Amino acid sequence: MDVKIEKLVYGGEGLGHQDGHTVFVPYVLPEEVVRVREVERKKKFVRGRVEQVVTPSPKRATPPCAHFTRCGGCHYQHIPYDAQVNYKAAILRETLSRLGRVQWEGPIHTHASPPLHYRNRAQWKIRPAGERLAIGYFQAGSTALFPVDLCPILSPHLQAVLGALRELLAAEALPRSLREVEAFVDDADEKVLLNVALESFLISPSALAEKLHDALSGVATVLLHEMSRDRFELLGPGHLDYRVGETSFRVGHLSFFQANRFLLDAVVREATAGAEDSLALDLFAGVGLFTVPLARRVPRVVAVESNEAAARDLEENIARARSPAQAVNSDVEKLLLDWQERPDLVVLDPPRSGASPATLERLLALAPPRIHYLSCDPATLARDLALLVREKYRIAEIRLFDMFPQTFHIETLVKLDRRS
Repeated sequence: MDVKIEKLVYGGEGLGHQDGHTVFVPYVLPEEVVRVREVERKKKFVRGRVEQVVTPSPKRATPPCAHFTRCGGCHYQHIPYDAQVNYKAAILRETLSRLGRVQWEGPIHTHASPPLHYRNRAQWKIRPAGERLAIGYFQAGSTALFPVDLCPILSPHLQAVLGALRELLAAEALPRSLREVEAFVDDADEKVLLNVALESFLISPSALAEKLHDALSGVATVLLHEMSRDRFELLGPGHLDYRVGETSFRVGHLSFFQANRFLLDAVVREATAGAEDSLALDLFAGVGLFTVPLARRVPRVVAVESNEAAARDLEENIARARSPAQAVNSDVEKLLLDWQERPDLVVLDPPRSGASPATLERLLALAPPRIHYLSCDPATLARDLALLVREKYRIAEIRLFDMFPQTFHIETLVKLDRRS
């Protein structure tokens, strides 16, 4: 069937209509006519794959990666980068309106990234391919491996690590039980932290770590996970140091850290802007990316993080900075249930699932004058904003950080002021 694409929607697909059905199809642009092969049919919608671009958009670009559309990592390489950012802003505005009934008529300030070589972290799958092991990413819409040799969104050093791992696998120098390698590089793109998962330790952990140290440049620390016994072996200090602005953060093997190496300064600056009051809460604080800068401006900062590994890094980063901030290893919802003091500012950076209803209800009860909400999912952001805006708050500002160029993912900072 031939379908005219009307718009892009969150999730990497374009939307059109045919014979009374809504049709979703990836790797398209608005106004294009595409020939679609149906792959899924429901009562109200159809999903398909592009068989042919009948009428291409004049904006359609040549993808920078030969693996695009087969590897499942990227969704927008056929779109010029400036247009990607504009489409994401439109998708964000539409999602807030459609899912949250949040009507924002003001500007969405966009922070673009260099479109390639931006990732400081990669997670590669490893699977048997004949007599040898192959490394790559999952295929689009599948859990089958797609082997890759190049990935243009990786930092240069991560690309070098990928190449060296391919060579080790080709030489059968790594155990066949190897299933995944996650690599994280520091801000200088020189030192590497490795998380390595194996079904079983077919060679000693120290021998495997030594092979990785010898073959990969800059390896600083290795965490091995034997999945069959859920056993971990650490070989190295257990962390990297990552500088953002004037602060060097310790980031451990099991701690979350933003993956775009070019936009960290901007997101920290905007998330902590205007913090000059007496008490700030940093909720879902991670390793303290916002905590330490906040504590330079605010006399009292309480940072809350539930993940034990990240909370240890948070405490260390506060101590390193000689900061007066307080780290609390607790579930955010649990802490807020007992918290009575009204903060002047809350920085809220929840996981993709957003803030829980109980967390939002407690924030409404505490009624801080300002909330800075950083979200990685427009759908859960729309849901949470619907409650906050309906009850006590107005949106003062929306900023879109394009932390993941070439993909549909959107990072949004919403600044909320309590209504009088």
